[in-house]
Amino acid sequence: MSFLIGLLTVVLVLDCVLLILLVLIQLPKKDAGAGVAFGGAATDALFGAGTGNVLTKVTKYATIVFFVLAVILGIMQSSFYHQPGKEFQRKVEQQAKEAPATMPTAPSAPLADPAAAPAVTSTNLMTTPAAPPPAPAPAPQK
Repeated sequence: MSFLIGLLTVVLVLDCVLLILLVLIQLPKKDAGAGVAFGGAATDALFGAGTGNVLTKVTKYATIVFFVLAVILGIMQSSFYHQPGKEFQRKVEQQAKEAPATMPTAPSAPLADPAAAPAVTSTNLMTTPAAPPPAPAPAPQK
């Protein structure tokens, strides 16, 4: 499903680019605007005198495709990303059964030799003892 969402998103982006270009090359109602600046007169030479009708129809169809793709993608993404978490929960429970979590155990008796102390690793850094509370300040004398 995610492949289809990605493919439709690419088609939507290409349709957006096509719409931008179609709007820019259309002849304006007046002789000013972005249509003239980006080659509005060139469309007459390229497509003939009746290009206004052709460009208008292609723009309408590209707009319809844009809105249909936008609605379909919205529905597909909503259903894909807001699924119930049952699949995720099942995978978590399966991994918990396969590899049970083992907690590092503290030594039962204090070590006499400090050189025999275990090396500091990332697992026992998280279980450092709390620092002792600070000593109370002496009361000011009068």
